[in-house]
Amino acid sequence: MKVLLVAAVALIDKDGRVLLAQRPEGKSLAGLWEFPGGKVEPGETPEAALIRELHEELGINTWSSCLAPLTFASHSYDDFHLLMPLFACRKWEGIPHPREGQVLAWAHPRDFGNYPMPPADLPLVPILRDWL
Repeated sequence: MKVLLVAAVALIDKDGRVLLAQRPEGKSLAGLWEFPGGKVEPGETPEAALIRELHEELGINTWSSCLAPLTFASHSYDDFHLLMPLFACRKWEGIPHPREGQVLAWAHPRDFGNYPMPPADLPLVPILRDWL
């Protein structure tokens, strides 16, 4: 089974809310909410992938020094296995806005139950609740 490496980030604002992005129509798992991020390209570190993805998807800039490793998800889907490190980030430049058709929401971890998530993201929720 192919292993897919995807980096994700919990962008945390000053009120302790985390940014969630809803997967747009036309993508697998459309309508579900996830942590921003994306595939790690060959030769790229997870941190570099997040910096690139955050700029491409949300129009914000951050730095490796602002990405703190928090936990990871490991989940088997039908045709691949997802390995997803989750970083926490409290410092970035710019205001996140959707650039790829996704809907964004700032949510307190206690309210994540109101945002249906892909199976791989679900184990990350209690970790964020405990950490924040």
